[in-house]
Amino acid sequence: MASFHFLLVLTLCIFSVSADDVFVSIDCGSSDMHTDENLIPWNGDDLYINNGVNQMVPPANSISRVMDTLRVFMNRKKNCYSIRNFRSGRVLVRASFYYGNYDKKSSPPTFDLQFDGNNWVTVQTSSTGYIYYEAIYVMKQDYISVCVAQTQPNQFPFISALEVRGLDSYMYSYFDENYPLFLVKRVAYGANATVRYIDDIYDRIWTPATAGKGLIEVKSDAIFSAPGLGDNPPPAVLLSAVTAISPSESILLNMGFPPVEVPVYINWYFSEVTQLEANQTRSFMLYKDGQPFYQALSPPYGNFTEIISRNYTVSSNTTFSLVPTNDSTLPPLINAMEVFLIGDALTDGTNSKDVKGLVSLQNAFKDLQDWSGDPCLPVPYTWDWINCSNDATPRVTALYLGSFNLSGTLPDFSSMDALETIDLHNNSLYGTIPDFLGTFPDLKELNLADNQFTGSIPASLAKKNDLKFEVTDNPDLCTSGKSCQSSGNPTMRSSGGKKKNKLPVILGTTISIFVVFWAIVGVFVILQHRRKTVAIAALSEQHGGAQTNVFKVNMEEQVNVDQTNRQGHANVHQDRDLY
Repeated sequence: MASFHFLLVLTLCIFSVSADDVFVSIDCGSSDMHTDENLIPWNGDDLYINNGVNQMVPPANSISRVMDTLRVFMNRKKNCYSIRNFRSGRVLVRASFYYGNYDKKSSPPTFDLQFDGNNWVTVQTSSTGYIYYEAIYVMKQDYISVCVAQTQPNQFPFISALEVRGLDSYMYSYFDENYPLFLVKRVAYGANATVRYIDDIYDRIWTPATAGKGLIEVKSDAIFSAPGLGDNPPPAVLLSAVTAISPSESILLNMGFPPVEVPVYINWYFSEVTQLEANQTRSFMLYKDGQPFYQALSPPYGNFTEIISRNYTVSSNTTFSLVPTNDSTLPPLINAMEVFLIGDALTDGTNSKDVKGLVSLQNAFKDLQDWSGDPCLPVPYTWDWINCSNDATPRVTALYLGSFNLSGTLPDFSSMDALETIDLHNNSLYGTIPDFLGTFPDLKELNLADNQFTGSIPASLAKKNDLKFEVTDNPDLCTSGKSCQSSGNPTMRSSGGKKKNKLPVILGTTISIFVVFWAIVGVFVILQHRRKTVAIAALSEQHGGAQTNVFKVNMEEQVNVDQTNRQGHANVHQDRDLY
């Protein structure tokens, strides 16, 4: 169902306003600062992004200084510009693209455009001319991210310019601020040239729409101050208009709707171009698909009337026209129009606790600072080294930072309490293993192998029996629970590096000596036994002695052997001297 607002903006109510303090113009692919022909200051993009390759359009295809440079992205799922230090509010964001055959392949690419974790549009570049896309929305964070994402092999995303303009809070406010507006067209009827900054302090681009068949262009002789109500159309677009040739003829408006049904937000602007005589009347109605759509209106002179239609579903088959009323002596006219598609609901982004933890990691490790934009959204364009849940406000469930050339101590990222997997193997991380790693309630796998951690395993980790925990090849890491500084008895350490586990060597050596020693003792005892047996036998024959002496000698010999087992090598030598 359509919703309307009728705004009659009187000159007496007009007051001068200034745009919000946000006015950012980024010349992508350039490192220079310059001011263009519209007095817009431009900055290079080095402060807003770390990756990508700067390219230039061949001189033969040059159209402007800003459009002649571009930044191309040949790796990663998505690459994002991050513009920070804003206060939340309503903004206009515009992204521009000019292929210009920079790569001499005559193959303009197609890719996706995103903002703040939301899908925006599929960019279809062309070999000739540049295109731009514009979104108006209320920020949910204090920063803006604009990303391009590769969707087809060997079609590399690029961007030529990125602009952010602050809007006053009352502008474009007649719709739910949880939804963005995507520009379809913004036209200034009867204008001789494009209207933008400085004529429009918000730097909206108003494209001239010349009179078609059955229409004429007219100019206004009214004097306007800067409008301060409604959506603040610049006076420059109210000073021209198109009308029908005769009072009985209608104006069929070219709306530019897509072929599929979509919800739209439309602004129409009307202002009388001349002071009417007492016997003159300009009165007309807005029709949709040949039926009255809005009540009759008569535009004011020196002021403007704005009609806003929102949340109405249309398609390329939908028509709008301005039809004169029966009592009108003058034909209908129109000065300007804006048409927007209403996008899907804005996401809240990745859970703020996970964002906090990821920022800590990026602050600690320079190699991670190339990633920006929302970590998890839009799906499937997560950062390359994380996994995320499928929740409306996604959680980061895995960190895959193995072999990322990270060097330093681990920062505190304990706020990421939905983590199930942490893989940090094969880096140059050092210091003690942080105790907070054992506090993640859902952690199932922790890989710290091939680093330089020292100290002992935290008790919080040692108690997690269901954790798959890998710490091999950390040479100075204690894994036995004993102090790494203790001496005397050997300490169990993780394998790898220069410091190997010495306990197996010591045990092997001790066991070998023990076996050799007792083999020698055994041979010696057998020989002694044989000698004594012969001697006793001889004495028995001579003296008739009893066999009990033989038993006694053997018993004493066994006692000496048992004492040798208990007293060690010194007793062995002593017993040998006895014999």
